[in-house]
Amino acid sequence: MKKNFPLQAEGKHPDRVLEAVKHEIRKYFKRERNRAVPKGADFWDFDCKVGLSADTAEVVRVSAVIEAVDAAAKSGATSVYVEILSKHGVRVLKPGSPEGGDKSHKAFNDE
Repeated sequence: MKKNFPLQAEGKHPDRVLEAVKHEIRKYFKRERNRAVPKGADFWDFDCKVGLSADTAEVVRVSAVIEAVDAAAKSGATSVYVEILSKHGVRVLKPGSPEGGDKSHKAFNDE
C-alpha cells in the first residue's frame, strides 16, 4: 500500500479523520497477515515508511507506524504519506534456546 492520506476533510472533525486513517492502516495489516504464507516462509513481514510526502518518508518499524501518523497529525500536517510493503519472513532461532537444539536445558518432566 502506497497512499497519501488527507488529515483534514470538509465537515469532519480532524480527530475522526485521523481515527479513520489509523483504522484503514490496521485493517490493511490484518488483511495482509491473513493471506496464505508462501512455501518456505514462516510469517508476513512489512517494510514501512511514513512521512509528509513520498520524498520525505522515513523508514519506521511496524509497531511505530500508528505513532508516526499521530506525530504527523499533531505537527499540523494536512496529509500524511504511508507506504507498507509486505514480504515473507523466515523465523531465525537464537542460539542457546531450547527450540534451537541446545540440550543443556532440562525439560519440566525430567526433574
